[in-house]
Amino acid sequence: MNMIAHYLNGQLTQGHSTRKQAVYNPALGEPVAEVALAEPADVAAAVVAAKAAFPAWADMPPLRRARVLFKFKELLEQHQQELAALITGEHGKVHSDAMGEVARGLEVVEFACGIPHLLKGEYTEQVGCGVDSYSLRQPLGVVVGITPFNFPAMVPMWMFPVALACGNTFILKPSERDPSASLFIADLLTQAGLPAGVFNVLQGDKLAVDGLLTHPDVQAISFVGSTPIAQYIYETGARHGKRVQALGGAKNHMVVMPDADLEQTVDALMGAGYGSAGERCMAISVAVAVGNIANALVARLAERVKQLRVGHGMDDASEMGPLVTREHLAKVTGYVEKGVAEGATLVVDGRSLKVSGCETGFFLGGCLFDHVTPDMTIYREEIFGPVLAVVRVNSYAEAAELINNHAYGNGTAIFTRDGDAAREFVHKIQVGMVGVNVPIPVPMAFHSFGGWKASLFGDHHMHGPEGVRFYTRLKAVTSRWPTGIRAGAEFAMPTMK
Repeated sequence: MNMIAHYLNGQLTQGHSTRKQAVYNPALGEPVAEVALAEPADVAAAVVAAKAAFPAWADMPPLRRARVLFKFKELLEQHQQELAALITGEHGKVHSDAMGEVARGLEVVEFACGIPHLLKGEYTEQVGCGVDSYSLRQPLGVVVGITPFNFPAMVPMWMFPVALACGNTFILKPSERDPSASLFIADLLTQAGLPAGVFNVLQGDKLAVDGLLTHPDVQAISFVGSTPIAQYIYETGARHGKRVQALGGAKNHMVVMPDADLEQTVDALMGAGYGSAGERCMAISVAVAVGNIANALVARLAERVKQLRVGHGMDDASEMGPLVTREHLAKVTGYVEKGVAEGATLVVDGRSLKVSGCETGFFLGGCLFDHVTPDMTIYREEIFGPVLAVVRVNSYAEAAELINNHAYGNGTAIFTRDGDAAREFVHKIQVGMVGVNVPIPVPMAFHSFGGWKASLFGDHHMHGPEGVRFYTRLKAVTSRWPTGIRAGAEFAMPTMK
């Protein structure tokens, strides 16, 4: 069976790893590889390699660093079909969705290629007599990305292109559930001319994570995952002096106003609720039906969910693939059972789904609940599966209150033809990313991605301008070149005269 190794200092290696874990094809329910799990000595080796590579990489002119990323972008465009196939094989999402994932990662690579412009500081001449002030941004050193299973290519590419362009060296700790994409990316970076040690891949589990969080030579940690782990990452990293951005879970609501275009809204909910089997932090998992649109919305959704084509991700006819693991399938199924037990109406039950030729795969059909209330578990908690809950309210004010009172604040949307309602929603909703007639409002690479409340721990959002700020330190310089006789020591607080 294929062994998926680490990539340290420009080389594939199993290092000191004696532990390993099976990697599955979720559509078939069969192991296809084993991944090495890092030991403390492997963590140390990764940091040593990254630290040794940092001085030369940081001193390289930003334009030359950008040229490496331009070459990487070219190679990624040439090989995106292969990368997408790797993602489908280990995650399960349909190939077209995997291609979309690669495309959204590429956007950040394109953004990072502009780093010479993005790193420009500010300059003020003559802040005092013969005194000038300016600011500049400098890299941090060794930085780490800890990434989730649901986007094994895109989320790393939301981190490392900006980090590398700014002059840092990077250690990627990908999910052990679908690790092959990380090695494919590492190989393309090497082909693009990235020096050995600048980008490293450390396979592993919590042992690797804890080693990176506490290592004194790691300067910053970027994380995407569940809220409990995000909070742990943030608290542990900050306690050990790291700069941390930790993006957590979500419970994204879509408000459906009575005047919304029903067909467009249903199309949006189908894609946002069931795309990638709901395994997206920006998936819509709650539809808030306002007023008299609820009955028609549920009826139309039920018809469409029953027609959802679920199958192997490499089958062009498939609209939704399997869940990532057998354990996650059991967890999501448990949420469906909990919803029934707590009194929600299960309009469409996907638990009996069988996929021909993939009978042992980790499949769950689309599930649709109606009459969900805020006290129910399926409303409060992130399910991360193909389960959509409909909550009925009488007014826009009730809908907005539901969202603002929820623990999560990652993404939300409103579907309406009323510009005043949409503007009010954008202005007052307490959520980090908002869509108006857009179901999954993921910002483009030149903006930044991040939620509020329990969906983000730390001060910085991801990629875009916030990414540049996260991966650099600001240095302010005040300079004077005096001539003539010195005035002697000054013991008062200096002021500009």
